[in-house]
Formats: sequence, C-alpha cells, structure tokens
Amino acid sequence: MTAMTQRAAAAVLAATAAVLVALPAPQASATPVPQPRSVTAESRAAAGRAAAAPDTLATLSRFFAREGKIAPDAVRPRIEGEAIPVSYLSPDFVAGRAGAPVARLEFLASEAVASDGQRAALWTARTEAGWQVVNIATGDDEFRYAQLGAAKLPGGTVFREPQIDAWYVAAGSRVLPLDEDAERAVGAGGTSLDAYRARVVRAYGDKLPGSAYAKGGGAGGYAAAAAAPAGPSVAPAAGVAAGALAVSALGVTAVRRSRRPRATT
Repeated sequence: MTAMTQRAAAAVLAATAAVLVALPAPQASATPVPQPRSVTAESRAAAGRAAAAPDTLATLSRFFAREGKIAPDAVRPRIEGEAIPVSYLSPDFVAGRAGAPVARLEFLASEAVASDGQRAALWTARTEAGWQVVNIATGDDEFRYAQLGAAKLPGGTVFREPQIDAWYVAAGSRVLPLDEDAERAVGAGGTSLDAYRARVVRAYGDKLPGSAYAKGGGAGGYAAAAAAPAGPSVAPAAGVAAGALAVSALGVTAVRRSRRPRATT
C-alpha cells in the first residue's frame, strides 16, 4: 500500500469513526449480542423506534454527509417501512446438526433514506439496555434481497452467506441464488439443500467455533469478529473485506459497502 493510499484509508477511517461516536455502545464488553429468538410485532416495533430515535437520526445525518456530498443539515434522514429480519448461514447447518435450518436470524434491519437518495441499513439488536442500533451499513441489500426472495420463492427464507457476500432464498429442498455471487456458488438454477450443505461443509466445516482455524484468529469462516460485538457470528471472508470498510467505535461497527452485486431476477 502506498503512502498516499494509506493516508486516504486513514482519512476514511477517521471520518467514519467520527460519525459513530454518537451511537450508544450496545454493551460495555466485547461479548456478542445474542441473536433475536424470533420476530414479533413487538420486536419489529421496538427496532423501529430505536432506528427512528432522534439521536439515531442525528447520527445518520453525519453518516450520510461523511463524504462531503451533502451538508449534514440538508440530509433530513427518514426511516422507510418496518424493520425486517435478516438471516445468515447457520453454523449449526454447516456443522450438520440434526434439524438445523440453513439460516438463523441475526438481527432486524430498518431502512434509512437521505434527502439525496442515499440509503443505509440500520442493524438493530436487543441488548442489555433494550433494542439499540448497533451497526450502520450503506446501501439497501437487506431490503432488496428480501423483496427478490419473496418474489422468487414465496414463503422461503432469504439469507446471506457472508463469507462470499452471496444472497439466497431457500424453501423445502431448494436453494436459489439472488445475486451474482450466489450464482457463481450454486449456478443460476440453484441447487438442492443437500448439495448446498455439502458445499458449505467443504468450505467452512473446519472453521467453526472451537476449530484450530478459529482459535488461530483466521479471518473469514466462522471466526468471531471482535470489532463487531453486535454483528453476526459469521465474519466476512477476504473477498468481502476487500469490498467493505468496517470501523469500530464504542462497540459500534459501520460497514461501508463499496461494491453492489447485481441482483438477479
């Protein structure tokens, strides 16, 4: 990395960290926030209130203005729609535990929109202090893929395989791709649930919690992300890290997505 690139990266890190200091830390320790057990009307409402809180909106104004394309007082962020559940590939499924679903619920997401059209996902989790925003991610991936999955396989479970930044929808014995990364992994026509399990076992079976890989602090696989205390237990692989910038401040992580896989229809 050149000195100029290092300075540019440091500047982005500093700017993003400055945006995050206004968000409350979900908890004092680095212990991961437990995944929600279920999605209820009450939990959706609580997540929505956390996303629309005045302090959160003030932080969003600075977040959307961080690159100088719009002034903070002109952002006028708003929350659109209700919070939605977001699921990731389940470690229990990869471990082959009997009856384990392919994905597990990780957090609820609320969509934030700025006056200039910028969008971001507010990840919310139930902490010891109640429901709080614990992460801000640029873009609208969570919401677009939820809609695509519902249209492609009604009633299915939309989930992300974060190691390769791939989105799928699964129902019954089928797993269908929702973006180009998923198509590369399972083909445009999708695959069977058994074949998908075989693939993820080959890819991540030796990287589960407690494995030598995880204990060695390897990036990717299922090594816990220390910088994201409220985030999923599945840490991004190198391919995802290359396309995203994560910054931790007071226990809160902001993800700045720099690539947007094209959604398939």
